[in-house]
Amino acid sequence: MTLLQFLRNARQLHLAFLAGSLPEPPIYVLGNPSADLDSIISSIIYSYCANNRCPTTTSRPHIPLINLPNVPAGSELYRLRPEFVTALWLSTNFPALNSDERFENASESAGKILREHLVTVADFAQGINGRSGVDKIIADATMVDWNAMPIRGGEKKGTGSVAGLEEVSFRTVGCIDHHVDEDFVPPRDALPQGQPMIIKPGPGSCSSLITDELKSSGFWTACLETSSAEEMVQISKLSLAAILIDTSNLTAEGKVTDVDVRSVEFLRTFVDSVHGNWEMESFYEQILAAKKNSLELLTFEEILDRDYKDWTETTRSSKTSLKLGFCSSVKPISWLIQKAGGSQEFLERTKKFATADNKQLDIVVVMSSFTSANDQFSRELFIGAAGHESIAIDSINAFIEQASSELGLENWKSVNEEITELHDEEITSSLDGEADLWSRLWLQTNSTASRKQVAPMLRSTVAKL
Repeated sequence: MTLLQFLRNARQLHLAFLAGSLPEPPIYVLGNPSADLDSIISSIIYSYCANNRCPTTTSRPHIPLINLPNVPAGSELYRLRPEFVTALWLSTNFPALNSDERFENASESAGKILREHLVTVADFAQGINGRSGVDKIIADATMVDWNAMPIRGGEKKGTGSVAGLEEVSFRTVGCIDHHVDEDFVPPRDALPQGQPMIIKPGPGSCSSLITDELKSSGFWTACLETSSAEEMVQISKLSLAAILIDTSNLTAEGKVTDVDVRSVEFLRTFVDSVHGNWEMESFYEQILAAKKNSLELLTFEEILDRDYKDWTETTRSSKTSLKLGFCSSVKPISWLIQKAGGSQEFLERTKKFATADNKQLDIVVVMSSFTSANDQFSRELFIGAAGHESIAIDSINAFIEQASSELGLENWKSVNEEITELHDEEITSSLDGEADLWSRLWLQTNSTASRKQVAPMLRSTVAKL
């Protein structure tokens, strides 16, 4: 079965489940709410290989579910995630194994493919909209690239819901993740036989962990018995897309582990064995270019929301709950300021984003990571107090005191030669201020510390306050 055949079939199974005509309930494979490249691809590749093979006692269909509550599959998904569409296009169209699977990497053509082959949280919600007199839907889920749902379902571990789909109660029946354990998922012995429970912080990409698990569980070998080598090349390429982007082609200092290297070597060797000397470097560069250029198509608010995660922590002393939101950007702060319309507009629009009804943040963090014109990889860190202002400010100051040295925080100065219209003094006087939004801006010289490291540090600081 080709990748697109599987995805189309999975979408039809989802519709049958909603209609109550599916004899065996599916397992949704659900990625995290940032819905970045790694999260989307993790859900797809695991679904493909585990489909009707897991649990080992009573195997069931698996359906990848993209965790986007406001974006239906289609042209809007193409606009917001062009790097994913580029990866899907390169993985399924060079060559296309069936004539009806050819599509162009353009809005209309790709939008049609996405609409007919994928399911987002928004699609799921639309499918159950207007149903009256129906009990809350119960669905099983394997979590990939995260390990805690934002809406917890009471005392039973592993039960919860996601934003935009509160009508569905998901029961976690498996997890593969590379983030810190949030103590949400049930213990391994409570899972159906053969279901994965792997929470291993460290690897740069969750797709690396999944590739490793598919090999060790025997699912990869099982797939080769039912799918052709050409079909498995599609899965291999898609997996590589996520791993290479998340590890900067295995060059990201502090992010690349043996699991990443081992998975890339395994997947690349497999592709080469079928396609000869495949140009993996060109494959990576095309997806990277799509990711970098994608922000040009978005509004400022969409950029903040594009790779966004949030957590709520309660301070130990006052028992005040603070909601922390982290926005990641592949463009520098100066570029974001220009996109917003200026330093003051950046502050105003960031505060409006943070205090919107669907966010209600107390602390908003913007982390930028980018490569400058002279090939220097850089990180910047912006933090603002948007709510519970005095406690939020105390939390930020405590975080600065505890983490400044480890993160290598220095007074901000522009390292982006492409933006010349803005002066450093203008930016720092606004973003290191206490007017509309109490905020601070730094250069982060420890370039190995991404959100995966910084978020737990801030969360821990708030919890101990």
